[in-house]
Amino acid sequence: MSERFISPVVKAVPPSGIRRFFDIAGTMKGAISLGVGEPDFVTPYHIRSAAIDSLLDGQTQYTANRGLLSLRKEIAGYQSIRFQTDYDPEKEIMVTVGASEGIDLALRMCVRPGDEVLVPDPGYVSYAPCVTLAGGVAVPLRTDMGHGFRLDADMLEKAITDKTRALIFPYPNNPTGVVMRRADLEKIIPVIMRHDLLVISDEIYGELTYEGARHVSIASFPGMKERTVLLNGFSKAFAMTGWRLGYACGPAPLIEQMNKIHQYAIMCAPRQSQVAAEEALRKGRENDYQDIETMRRSYDRRRRLMVDAFTQMGLDCAVPSGAFYCFPSVRSTGLDSETFCTRLLREHKVVCVPGTAFGDSGEGFIRCCYATSVEQMTEAFSRIRAFLDTL
Repeated sequence: MSERFISPVVKAVPPSGIRRFFDIAGTMKGAISLGVGEPDFVTPYHIRSAAIDSLLDGQTQYTANRGLLSLRKEIAGYQSIRFQTDYDPEKEIMVTVGASEGIDLALRMCVRPGDEVLVPDPGYVSYAPCVTLAGGVAVPLRTDMGHGFRLDADMLEKAITDKTRALIFPYPNNPTGVVMRRADLEKIIPVIMRHDLLVISDEIYGELTYEGARHVSIASFPGMKERTVLLNGFSKAFAMTGWRLGYACGPAPLIEQMNKIHQYAIMCAPRQSQVAAEEALRKGRENDYQDIETMRRSYDRRRRLMVDAFTQMGLDCAVPSGAFYCFPSVRSTGLDSETFCTRLLREHKVVCVPGTAFGDSGEGFIRCCYATSVEQMTEAFSRIRAFLDTL
């Protein structure tokens, strides 16, 4: 009876392929998770302390819809120092409930019924569903391992139609760990500008790059700020996943309309999370972002450990340059991604995510997160080797 009250659009959206495996593992004693992309670090003490102090001081009221102005000023300074992008904190920045809300707001702000939005595949699980929920059509840009899972100008040009409205640009990439270099961006920007596309640039992993592959924001190029909504947040680089705080930067007219949706749907992000984020940025600026660098170095060590382990197992694994994921191929096993991950979990209690959770181009791959302890990773590798021996 109640089924008739459910929108067919919502009903057709599949549940997250990441959460499904995580939920199964939650009921399984002794399971090791390489699944959910979450730092294993606790939020640094000085950040937690600032939030606690604000509570003790009675700072429990709403903030402005766009967020605390003092935080937006810190965000503007951080973006300028770290990524060479220039935004007005009063008109061109808004605080969101995680970068995830920013994705939803940007799409609902720009998409008209039937508009096409280009989405790199493999890509984060929420992009295509959010396009659908906004009334648009998600068009996959199918990347492959042979080309390093990179988006190139020819691929982009061939996918554009007269219905194309926007491009979601998720780099450093989840799940592949690919970083788009400056030379890569210089080739695709003319295509974007020629077809007058909006770019929704998800830069949540911008601080987590390795081997000199420094993140370059597409919004930093001449003529791109005017057509880019830049999304970032505090969950990955500052180990603040549970605080649920992100932000969006972009042209004032676009941010104004995104904020309108935010007003009615959310009102404002939690004050204590905003206070904590402000402390993270202020202290970061004062100590040259040492908290970030400490965590990044640790991820880098574990990144190399994971790549070496998969290589020794005989699983082809491209070396990721960013984020905290490896995306090894399991095609040599003769199993598809879903079967591989299901059997690995049921038989050896290790959680990995099927590559197909991130799009059809992920078939034959699995995503493994190295933001977990070396001890846990080492045990997981031992179990994966044992599983491979049974095949």
